[in-house]
Amino acid sequence: MSDQDRSRNHRDRKPKLDAPERPSWQQRVDRPASADKPKSPLIPHEIQPEDLDMGVRVQLKTLSAENAEMTARHLAMVAYLAEQDPELAHRHAQAAASRAGRIPVVRETVGITAYFVEDWALSLRELLAHRRMTNSNDHVPMMIDCERGLGRPQRGLELGRTIDRAALSAEVRVSLAIAMSGARLDLGQNETALVELEIKELNPNSVFDYSPRLFWAYADTLEVLGREADAAKWADLAARADKAIAQKNASEFEELAVLEEIEIPKASDFVRRERTDDDRPRRTFGSDRPARDGDRPRRDGDRPRPAGDRPQRSFGAPKRDGDRPARDSDRPNRDSAPRKYSEPRADSTPVASDPATTLDAPKKPQLDFGDSPADRKPRGDKKDGKRGR
Repeated sequence: MSDQDRSRNHRDRKPKLDAPERPSWQQRVDRPASADKPKSPLIPHEIQPEDLDMGVRVQLKTLSAENAEMTARHLAMVAYLAEQDPELAHRHAQAAASRAGRIPVVRETVGITAYFVEDWALSLRELLAHRRMTNSNDHVPMMIDCERGLGRPQRGLELGRTIDRAALSAEVRVSLAIAMSGARLDLGQNETALVELEIKELNPNSVFDYSPRLFWAYADTLEVLGREADAAKWADLAARADKAIAQKNASEFEELAVLEEIEIPKASDFVRRERTDDDRPRRTFGSDRPARDGDRPRRDGDRPRPAGDRPQRSFGAPKRDGDRPARDSDRPNRDSAPRKYSEPRADSTPVASDPATTLDAPKKPQLDFGDSPADRKPRGDKKDGKRGR
């Protein structure tokens, strides 16, 4: 078997000449590498995975460590550039999708960024994929707007009617009503468009974060119907709601915030140059270069000395300061040295040991195991009615 047949990737295999042509639905799988594929945008060193929300980073745990880090940095750049540069934010989202296309939050990010750059087909495809992965209807209003952007408002209405509005949150329900009303206006159903906006959240007595958008949509629809007085009334309510929400948000964020300006790197900033041998610093060995901080101080022991410089000392010479202590092998053996002890005489009168007669003295007899002197009583004998201890 050749190396070509051993390839585990079918894209690397070249088709055999005698092999039958595969059907078109199988040929769509083949995606040969293209040199025209756009490269991922550069990321500043200040952007780290920790800048991304913890809930999003948890979804990236299924990736490898390096892939998860780069994907998180691209998603952090999307959050950083969403309002400043939507086009560049969309490129970062696509770079993250090329690394982690099976993660729901990545597909969601691509769909949202494509929506803001008005790439309706891509946004609809990515949001539908996210909906299949998570079974979430939070982005159905965006999907209806994408159908409107593609010139298919009727399909948008059909999609909106399949959603249970009671199961949606208030903010998503308001967005859905505005999208459905816009689809009605595209079809020329102006009266029905006004009815789509008449939901319970359309309350002029209470203002929420979603209220200004709903009030402005209702005022615009009234203006389309020719009801100028009512349209001016709701437009004034919408302006007052915008002011109230702005004051509320300003009171919540009165603390001083320090903003760090990050410069987005460009590809032109990185000029790749071949390194030659002339660029490498050369230093001859033994050169007298000036000492630098951190260098090891030079000692006499670093260089070998000739044998004639080393002082010779014969064995048995008197000890000097610094000589090593004597080891056990250098000490005399105690067992071989003569021992001094006194042997009792016949008259049982102890005498001091005599050095002159020590060497000729007989050795002390040793007792065999199991024998004991006669005057010694075995342990446990009774004495005077008491047991000895």
